[in-house]
Amino acid sequence: MSQSPVPTHLPLAGRPMRRLFRYLQTYRGAFLFACGSSITNKILDLMPPLLVGWVIDSLRGAPPGWISRLAGTRDPWSLAVVLAGLSVVIFFFESLFEWLYQSAFRDLAQTVQHDLRMDAYNQVQAREISFFEEHRLGEILALLNDDVNQLERFLNTGFNEMLQVGVLFAFSMAVMIPISWQLSLVALFPVPFILWGGITYQRLIAPRYSRVRDGVGALASRLENNIAGIHVIKSFTAERFETERVRQVSEDYRRSNLAAIRYSAAYIPVIRMLIVIGFAGVLLVGSYWVLNGSGILSAGELVLFAMLTERLLWPITRLGTTLDDFERAKASSRRIFGLLDTPSRIAEPAHPIRLGRAQGEIRFDGVSFRYARGRGDEPVLRDLTFRIAPGETLGVAGPTGAGKSTLIKLLLRFYDVDNGTVRLDGHDVRDIPLADLRRNIALVSQEVYLFHGTIRENIAYVNGDAPFAEVERAARLAQLHDFVVSLPQGYDTPVGERGIQLSGGQRQRLSIARAIVKDAPILLLDEATSAVDTETERAIQQALSALTAGRTALIIAHRLSTIRHADRILVLRDGAVVEEGHHDDLLARGGTYADLWQLQSGEVATPPRSTLREPDPLP
Repeated sequence: MSQSPVPTHLPLAGRPMRRLFRYLQTYRGAFLFACGSSITNKILDLMPPLLVGWVIDSLRGAPPGWISRLAGTRDPWSLAVVLAGLSVVIFFFESLFEWLYQSAFRDLAQTVQHDLRMDAYNQVQAREISFFEEHRLGEILALLNDDVNQLERFLNTGFNEMLQVGVLFAFSMAVMIPISWQLSLVALFPVPFILWGGITYQRLIAPRYSRVRDGVGALASRLENNIAGIHVIKSFTAERFETERVRQVSEDYRRSNLAAIRYSAAYIPVIRMLIVIGFAGVLLVGSYWVLNGSGILSAGELVLFAMLTERLLWPITRLGTTLDDFERAKASSRRIFGLLDTPSRIAEPAHPIRLGRAQGEIRFDGVSFRYARGRGDEPVLRDLTFRIAPGETLGVAGPTGAGKSTLIKLLLRFYDVDNGTVRLDGHDVRDIPLADLRRNIALVSQEVYLFHGTIRENIAYVNGDAPFAEVERAARLAQLHDFVVSLPQGYDTPVGERGIQLSGGQRQRLSIARAIVKDAPILLLDEATSAVDTETERAIQQALSALTAGRTALIIAHRLSTIRHADRILVLRDGAVVEEGHHDDLLARGGTYADLWQLQSGEVATPPRSTLREPDPLP
């Protein structure tokens, strides 16, 4: 069965905000404390309208009964003193709870941001290799940085604003309706229109913010691509061309943002006009009742109503900004939890077979494989069967696109076979935990990647505690030591970003030293001498016996001189073994291997017909 195609866009989660709040259950205590402090703060913040109303009624000789009982007098001045003291107490606790909720939400937001970023990074790190081949690096980086930061901003401010608007509405209704349900209806008249406007706004703005998030990923990808390829850009004098490409992507992002901003900018003025209608209605109707002496409303209650209506309706003007934050957070949540909810296609075994230090026997039994994308319907490997004995060095040769490097990818489980089985020490590699499998294999790839740090740190990458003597020994075996000691800082020399301070050959020798330090029982070399000069290659070949001593070695080579001394050589063509034997035997047969050898040694002027083949596209 072939692997099914995977979309090139990052997976998206359904009901993203529900996923976010489910994620927050881990921080239930801190979350409830922050919410409780915010609710208490808002209730205390709404007390001034009540205090002003009580003071006015007290000065007019009609104080609320509970205030008279509390003060033990109906004297207006004494009541004013009591209410002034009460206001000091209220403002003190209001300030205290404001500090508490702001600190709590900030701490919670920072903790969630850190944990969510680590969860997302670990999920990215656990994904299969095809995930990285099918998705732009900039899009992944935008998710780990900008999307996670967007959720932090929402938890820090946006969520609290939504919570306080809810408290504001509930508290205002609890106070206003018992005083006058009729005037409460006047005050609430604009609310249905405001809510309808908010829902409509949310529906219109949501797809626009999804495009904004996509634009962030596309822009980050383009910038990362260009900065990483700056040498190529400069050598081809393509600065103007690349500037235009960045301008186009940036312009798309700008237009997406502007489309969202237009709706956001129009929302507040429209909502503000609705609020004015409600506020003016309360003043007009309430003043009429007070002036007519209807007894429905006192002067203090009218002031209370007016102030609470203003407190209730004006903050809703920020609903557009709050919904803005909500939609941005929703778009980011959709991407983050879409990633977290999507398992890797290279799954850990349900019933793992624990593997200590492997003996090193490798078998490919009837293996067929085609990449999910990029190679059409043509399989890369066809019913491939061979065995490597423990401690044996096997060389693999063949024309470009014959499937040589795919052997390594299947053995490391970067991909899973479509048919057949890859076995290590008799166990299907799909039954071995990935950590156990890969811990037993050291890979030296033709695409060397060095991390920012020193030469010593890169050699000891898999074993940071490795003694210096072990690092030096590995460098000597890899023919790197003499170069390193010639540097002013020796093994403490920084290699630069991606090893830019070193030549291609030096990076490849460092990669070989890194594999030696790992001391795995299986050594895989994929075009390990492709970037070194002839003299260095000869030196590495002389050390190959030391590199492979006591290890099973699989050596993929374009330069056949690298594998001429291998115990056995397989020759692949069109994903199948066409020849097998020792170097001298294969030359004597005069087949594909002999043609390739003659071509590389310069014994023929043109490539033999058997070596002419269109290369397969990369996966």
